[in-house]
Amino acid sequence: MTSEPVRDAFDAGGRGLQHHGLRRANERAVLTVIGFNPGVSNADIARLSGLAPQTVSAILTDLDSMGLIARGEVLRGRRGQPATPISLHPEGAFSIGVEIGWRHVDVLLLNLQAQVLAHRHRDHVFPDATTIIDTIVAMMDEVLTSLPDGLQARLTAIGVALPTNIAGNLALVDAPESQRPLWEQLDIAAELTDRTGITVSLFNDGNAACWGELIAFPKPRPADFIYFLIGRYIAAGIVGDGTLWEGPSDNSANLGSMLVTGPDGRPQVAHFIASVTALENRLVAAGFTVDSSDPANWPWPDFGPLLEQWLADSAKALARVIFNTTTVIETRLVMLDSILPPAIVSELVQRLEAELRLLPITPYTPPQVLPGHLGALAPAIGAAELTLYRRYFSRTLADLAG
Repeated sequence: MTSEPVRDAFDAGGRGLQHHGLRRANERAVLTVIGFNPGVSNADIARLSGLAPQTVSAILTDLDSMGLIARGEVLRGRRGQPATPISLHPEGAFSIGVEIGWRHVDVLLLNLQAQVLAHRHRDHVFPDATTIIDTIVAMMDEVLTSLPDGLQARLTAIGVALPTNIAGNLALVDAPESQRPLWEQLDIAAELTDRTGITVSLFNDGNAACWGELIAFPKPRPADFIYFLIGRYIAAGIVGDGTLWEGPSDNSANLGSMLVTGPDGRPQVAHFIASVTALENRLVAAGFTVDSSDPANWPWPDFGPLLEQWLADSAKALARVIFNTTTVIETRLVMLDSILPPAIVSELVQRLEAELRLLPITPYTPPQVLPGHLGALAPAIGAAELTLYRRYFSRTLADLAG
C-alpha cells in the first residue's frame, strides 16, 4: 500500500496553459535554444524553436530588457542578412548550490552560464542538525562577497543537494543517536528560506549530480544515460528521454542500494562494496592511516593489492547494477564520476567496461562507460543548475505554474 494520492498519469492538475502560460513557455523555449547554442542568431532561434521570426524578435526584446541575454557584434560579410550572435548574459541570474554530504558541506555561487564564481568547502565528522543551517548561511555569505554590488537582486534561488533520509541513515557515519530526532524535525528548505529570504529547493544528491553531468557534457548531449558518483557512498541518477528521473520521493535512481553478490558470495548492497567508505574500511583494517576528509590526497601508490582488489570488486558490483538497470532503462551510456583522483576513476572505468563484457548474458551489448566531468562538486553544481533551469528554461506544467 502507498500513502501517495492516486492521480491519473495524464491529469494536468488544473494547470493547463493559458495565454500567459503559453507566452512563458515560448520565452523558455527561446532561452533554452540560446543557452544550449550560444551565439545563435534570430533566424537560428526561429528555426530551432519552431517559433515564427516575429514571435522570436518580440521575445528577444523582452529578454533583453530583463537582462537575461547579451547581443554580440554583428557578423557581416556572410551570405544573407547580417546576423547578431545572441548568448545568455552571465550576470542575468545567479544561484547558490549547496551539498550536504556525510563528511562535508560544499557551497558555491553559479551564474546563468553555469560558471562557478566562488566555492567554499568545510568538513565534518557527521552532519550536525544543530549547526548545519548556521554553517551553510555563513558559507553563503562568504561566496556572495564575489557578487558585484548591485547584482544581489539577481540571486534567484538556492538548491540544496543531500542524501535521501539523512535521519534514518546517520548510523552510517556513527552520529549520536540524539541526532536522529533533530534531523526528523529539521526543515532545511524552510529554515534557509527564512534566513535568506530566497526560495530553496531540495534535491537528492545523486539526481543533482546527474543533472550537473548532463549540462557539463559536450554537444551532442545524451538523452539517455546512467550516472554514478562514487563518494562516501554511491550517489546515482538516470536521464531518460532527456528527463531527469526523480520519482515521487525524488529518489527513484537509488542504484547504490541494489543487491549484488559480494566478494564473500553473499548478497550485499553495492554501497558497501563500491564506495569510498568501503575502500577506507579495507585500508583501516589493513593498518593504513588515512585522512577521511581528503581521499583525493591519499598515498595511492602505497595501497598496492588492497586497491587492486577494491577496484576489481567494485567493477564487478557496478557491472551487475548496470546490467540490472539496463533491463529496465534502455541506454547505451554510463557516466562514472568520483571524489577520488582522476587516475583512479579512469582505472575503474576501464575495469568496469571489462566486467560488463564478461557478463555471461546472451545477447547483451554492454553500454559505453565514460568518466564524468565535474567530480566532487557535481551535486552542488547540479543543485544550482536545477534551480536556474526550472526557473528560466523548463517548460513543464509544474514549473510554469510555479
